[in-house]
Amino acid sequence: MFGMSHESYLLLDAVVTIIGLIVLITRFKVHPFIALIIAAGFLGLTSGMPVDKIIKAFQDGFGGVLGFVGIILALGTMLGKMMAESGGADQIAQTLIRAFGKAKVQWAMMFAAFLVGIPLFFEIGFVLLIPLVFIVARRTGVSLIKIGIPLLAGLSAVHGLVPPHPGPLLAIGVFGADIGKTILYGLIVALPTAIIAGPIFGTFIAKYIPGNPSQELVDQLARETDNKSLPSFSVTLITVLLPVFLMLLKTFADIALPDGHAIRNWMDMIGHPITALLLALLLSLYTFGHRQGIGSKQILKLLDASLAPTAAIILIIGAGGGFKQMLVTSGVGDVIGHMAVTAQINPILLAWLVAAVIRVATGSATVATITGAGIVVPVVGMIPGVNRELLVLATGAGSLILSHVNDAGFWLVKQYFNMTVAETFKTWTAMETILSVVALIFIMLLSLVV
Repeated sequence: MFGMSHESYLLLDAVVTIIGLIVLITRFKVHPFIALIIAAGFLGLTSGMPVDKIIKAFQDGFGGVLGFVGIILALGTMLGKMMAESGGADQIAQTLIRAFGKAKVQWAMMFAAFLVGIPLFFEIGFVLLIPLVFIVARRTGVSLIKIGIPLLAGLSAVHGLVPPHPGPLLAIGVFGADIGKTILYGLIVALPTAIIAGPIFGTFIAKYIPGNPSQELVDQLARETDNKSLPSFSVTLITVLLPVFLMLLKTFADIALPDGHAIRNWMDMIGHPITALLLALLLSLYTFGHRQGIGSKQILKLLDASLAPTAAIILIIGAGGGFKQMLVTSGVGDVIGHMAVTAQINPILLAWLVAAVIRVATGSATVATITGAGIVVPVVGMIPGVNRELLVLATGAGSLILSHVNDAGFWLVKQYFNMTVAETFKTWTAMETILSVVALIFIMLLSLVV
């Protein structure tokens, strides 16, 4: 068509479609859910797919993603809500602050965010922990930015790199990676990455932008918490990390025991993300609920209320799955895969680059992850020995880069920290970019040994 080979036409078609998707979201402010459906339909029609297969491919992609991720998001959101309402997050943060002391309070905030952020969406973790930033800044006299940047780094690192967060889970499904190994490698990469982008960078940038919190926000958020009403540190930690422990246990059982072994079969069931999160949620109903004096009716209301904010996220993820399937079914993915093989681009670097470009253009880490994974997945079958778990991490790392004015997180941080746009670029945007690049470096290093 147009004097081009079929492969060249498909590649051009994909580029035009992705640019169109970006323009719809950024220029015309079309909701990502609607934009992804339009983009998927356009790609199906223009790529020459049979008309009767276009809707079928989109439905398969949509359902295939939500059949797993939708359940995970619902269970994870409920667990996060229980932890928020019980004060479990406050307990983790306060315990670490006491352990580290005033001189290293920024390290305490990073570790607190890292732990609390494992079962929580970034936005929920941010709103949950931001009062502690104001309280600690007031108590210690330490710069708001010096305390706040480590907290943001801890939350963002686990959000982009560690399941059961939606981004890594989406990529795990697309690449067919092992969730236990992804968690293990994700923690190995995320912790040193958060340290560099958090306490180290935060201490540096605070010398130039110390932060000037809004007095109104300080008065509203910096309230002291009654320690007696909080669940204990050990109980909170056990509840929050139970799903991670069970998923890792499944991986160790798969390594240590032969296929078909009874114990391995049971561990595969118990360590499945859905089962692991369900067990943690059931435990939280006691540890964060009844044990804290929250009645059954109130728990029901909390769980019901927790699901409403995730509706848009779930729909976007489903539509992203449909768009990904269209990339695969139309043959675009195979063309890109062959190009990567011919050009000898490292698949891990390719995954990072594709996700990074889409993230910068759309401002959505979720769209970047699902679209990037869909584009890169054909490479897996063409280059033997590609580590699928590291591809997941590379896609997640790319989706974190260069948060700017088209990202809701940019404005969230700007408003809470009472910064100008320029100051937000120098702090939040720089921190996110450091996270992305440093994570890629650690992923590449890890690829040499796993």
